[in-house]
Amino acid sequence: MKLSEALDFVGLTRGRPAGRFANLHTVADVHRAARRALPRGISDYVDGGADGEVSITANERAFDEFRWLPDALVPADAVDTTTTLAGETWAMPVGLAPTGYTRMIHPAGEIAVAEAAAEASAPYVLSTVATTTIEDVTAATRAPWSQLYAMRDRVVTDDLIRRALDAGSPVLEIAVDTAVAGNRVRDRRNGLVIPPRMTPSTIFGIAIKPRYWMGMLTNDSIDFEQVKASDLDGRLPGGSIADITSGFDAALDWDEIARIRGIWPRTLLLKGPLGPANAMRALDLGVDGVHLSNHGGRQLDRAVAPIDLVAPVRAAIGLDALVIVDSGVRTGGDVAIAIAQGADAAFLGRPYLWGLAAGGREGVERVLEIVLAELARTMALVGAPTIAALRERGPQLIAQRRTLGGI
Repeated sequence: MKLSEALDFVGLTRGRPAGRFANLHTVADVHRAARRALPRGISDYVDGGADGEVSITANERAFDEFRWLPDALVPADAVDTTTTLAGETWAMPVGLAPTGYTRMIHPAGEIAVAEAAAEASAPYVLSTVATTTIEDVTAATRAPWSQLYAMRDRVVTDDLIRRALDAGSPVLEIAVDTAVAGNRVRDRRNGLVIPPRMTPSTIFGIAIKPRYWMGMLTNDSIDFEQVKASDLDGRLPGGSIADITSGFDAALDWDEIARIRGIWPRTLLLKGPLGPANAMRALDLGVDGVHLSNHGGRQLDRAVAPIDLVAPVRAAIGLDALVIVDSGVRTGGDVAIAIAQGADAAFLGRPYLWGLAAGGREGVERVLEIVLAELARTMALVGAPTIAALRERGPQLIAQRRTLGGI
């Protein structure tokens, strides 16, 4: 063989990504590309968290402290990552968690994310504070799952639920960790508002990141389109993130969960850092499962890492309830750890926003490709060629795990 035949000069060898994503092999690579694409204030919004940002680091470290004990000589010639969530079959146990203000990351925003998720056969959850309405997302692609911030004004809350029903959303997730907004110090220092305002620093940023700002300036203005479409009386404040979050219901309690259960006929989840006792109470009210999350470290700093809640929550609520986890999920290996601990799926947050920043819909698709390949490779190497096998034999495949007493 000639050397010219052996070398792949253009990076188009079968199985490798082509074009501008050829050098993005990991989510960390995508993150670096996103940081190059975004202005500092927007990058800080995506990457930042509450207070000292202890939880952000702890979420990732919690995954890193698990170790595999592979099951040798298990055939891995036919790895199958498909799974069932909320009655639907998906290509992988990976979803895209709700994130707000997505069109601030890239003009294509939530529609690009939803299209990428549909192409990859992965669920996507639309945020209450999305910059695109559920109607517009559904018109462009399949109906997303819906996340709900219960609002002080129940007229707004109930209309958000009605619109999710009308759009065909199969799952509603009630966020229970937002009684008040987290103290996101980076955003406060940057004066982050929706839409971005033209300040001297903004004008300077146009010179530094012209592609980003030209995209913003040549597309429709950004607003909290999803929640404001349900603000029938026009009473919600606008402008800053603090303004809109002031409309959240700080008095949310179990009675309101029961009321929402009564008017939502499809799959209902509670989303937050829920321990076994609260998960069991939710199921007693007829909730179908939990989405374990500490908001990616953006609400209560030093909150327990959600991956550490998976095993005790699963043990408490049994095998039939739906258990999803996010916060700190960065690789397909992390997804495999989550499934082995008892989760039905692991959802990505920041990673897909990094993909969106780096390349719009294609960037999100690349992130999902990377994570799926890592998951399949991990399953083959640990000796669990199906999701069912990984879940069933997960405890035996984990040689070392972190434990927290008293959860």
